[in-house]
Amino acid sequence: MKSKHNFTWRYVLLAMLMLLCCIVFVGRLVNLQITSRDDYAVVVEKTYSRTAKIQAHRGEIYDRNGKPLVTNVITYDFVIDYNALPGGDGTNAMLLAALEAMEATHTEALPLPELLRVEGEYPDLTLDPAATEANAAKYQRFLADNAWKADISMDSLIAKLFKKFSLLNEEGEPRYDRDTTALLLSLRYAMEVHRLTSADPFPLAENVSLALITYAEEHRLEGPDFYERVTRHYHYPGYASHILGRTDRIFAEEWDYYNALGYPMNAVVGKSGVEFAFEEYLRGQDGELTIVEDEEGNMIDCYVSKEPVTGKSVWLTLDIEMQMVAEDALKENILYINEKAAATPGTQDGEDASKGALSAVNVNTGEVYAIASYPTYDLTTFNQDYAELSKNPDSPFVNRALEGRYAPGSTFKIGVAAAALTEGIITPTTYIQTKGIYDYYAPSYTPRCWYYLRYGASHGSINVVKALQVSCNYFFYEVGRLLTIETMNDYMSSYGLGQSTGIELPEETGVLAGPDYRDDHGLDPWFGGDTLQAAIGQSDNLVTPMQLSVYLSTIANGGTRYAAHLLHSVRSFYDNEIIYAYQPQAVSRAPLSTVNYNTIMTALKSVTEDDGSAARLFRDYPIEVGGKTGTAQVSKNKSDNAVFTAFAPWNAPEISVSCIIEQGANGTDAGMAVRDVFDYYFKLGDYAPAAEPAA
Repeated sequence: MKSKHNFTWRYVLLAMLMLLCCIVFVGRLVNLQITSRDDYAVVVEKTYSRTAKIQAHRGEIYDRNGKPLVTNVITYDFVIDYNALPGGDGTNAMLLAALEAMEATHTEALPLPELLRVEGEYPDLTLDPAATEANAAKYQRFLADNAWKADISMDSLIAKLFKKFSLLNEEGEPRYDRDTTALLLSLRYAMEVHRLTSADPFPLAENVSLALITYAEEHRLEGPDFYERVTRHYHYPGYASHILGRTDRIFAEEWDYYNALGYPMNAVVGKSGVEFAFEEYLRGQDGELTIVEDEEGNMIDCYVSKEPVTGKSVWLTLDIEMQMVAEDALKENILYINEKAAATPGTQDGEDASKGALSAVNVNTGEVYAIASYPTYDLTTFNQDYAELSKNPDSPFVNRALEGRYAPGSTFKIGVAAAALTEGIITPTTYIQTKGIYDYYAPSYTPRCWYYLRYGASHGSINVVKALQVSCNYFFYEVGRLLTIETMNDYMSSYGLGQSTGIELPEETGVLAGPDYRDDHGLDPWFGGDTLQAAIGQSDNLVTPMQLSVYLSTIANGGTRYAAHLLHSVRSFYDNEIIYAYQPQAVSRAPLSTVNYNTIMTALKSVTEDDGSAARLFRDYPIEVGGKTGTAQVSKNKSDNAVFTAFAPWNAPEISVSCIIEQGANGTDAGMAVRDVFDYYFKLGDYAPAAEPAA
């Protein structure tokens, strides 16, 4: 039988063993967590973050009725991503693979700068000195970035580039044939000058096809990427091109300006027209996408770190349907003049007409309904057509409605009459005995009325209404002399001639003939006879078609000149909430008394009715029209310019339309396009609404 003493010792030994295990366990914990903490720390894999630009949608453009003119579509560019560059010869292999993919899918590459001059066999390969001079600032920046001397020789530079771009093998020989070497050198140099960054990839091709995207996926092309880009879609190709304008990337000479405004280097901005004029509204704010990758380049997280902000929508005062009518009518008007001239004997009667412009505005607000210029171009094919268009002697890029300067001819007489009536030089009942030959400055200067030159007679004793109807030069020689050139020009300025119309696009301000203009431009001194010519719209007087519309509107509404404008409103992109609505701006006033206003209006109505010069266009027209024709001599070797300006309805003017056709020969003929615009505005003829079916 075991003793009680033996059991006690067993319990003691067991307790000591348990105590020892606890001591060992605690010691091990101390060692792991405190003493050897660094040795057993969990290894955390390193991650890298990079950002990619999320291009904001540019605001869209609509006409006054909400019809889309320019909207956005998504396209894809084939680009080189900075983060995907393997370095060394690996970059060359990647680029060659990308170029091979483009060739296999017939993808057109973007043009590279002309940097190389290849003559004969290698080593005659060198940078083109002319190209480096043309891009001197970029070239010097590139040298500075690489810590190379500004006056480095071409031979030394080529040697450094071959080394920098891994174009030589270990034996110092070219890795590739001459053509491949030239291509890689150009491409990599362009990438360097581009200053490739994570946020600014280098584009190889724009608006690529699905074929290239599919090819890249199937061949697991590594390195190049596809960059989503928002491009402009024009809903009315070939129409309103001068007005809408175009967009493009920032040019080198523009960079300082746009950089100060916070634009990224590869931003797309408005270059002309409305796209440029309203850039502040249309511009969006790009966002950023943050991409987190591990050391092996595997993406482990992706999130939007900065939301893009879409640009605002711009609504124009333009009526796109009227715009189309105006452009078509202007073209047809010019063709009509050509055909008419070809069918009649003689020369300088319009056979050389090939250019012209038309403008239509709201008489009481200055809103611009249409601006037509011929010849024109198509924004959808601008890049493809640029070389041919730039060589066209008729200069289709010029917006003649705003930038063409023309002698106003007899349309100038409206303002002279209004000024003379207001100043009391004449009254509605003043009659002047016209004699055909104006002899006030005889014998040194004796200008003749057009009627005398054609028929050998005078208009007889006439008042201002008849003088405007028959466009008597003699009457306005006398009135202009009595009015003086200084007073005449004061009124004409108030009516809008020789002044900016206020429109948001680039425009010429024209010229008001007078001693100031002569002195400022070092021309012959002004004398009394010049005032006579100025009074009939000749001498140095020059106007634009838009100025002519604003000028006639000012007189037709009683003397208030409104700034011409294209901006109707600015709206939020998604819900069309109005953020800003343009309000008509009166920029000057030259009020006409009721009597004088009625006198001028009666005269302008008589031009389009009775025996007026435009009666053959508007006799029996459903809407009463007031207007004035003009024929302005430009050269002894060319047909005269045809000028016509009109408003309607006569008793409550709403719209003013002016048309000038270069070498159109006869002012009345320029009224055909104006009549077509009136037809559309008042829904006449082809534009009349269909009759409702009988009950």
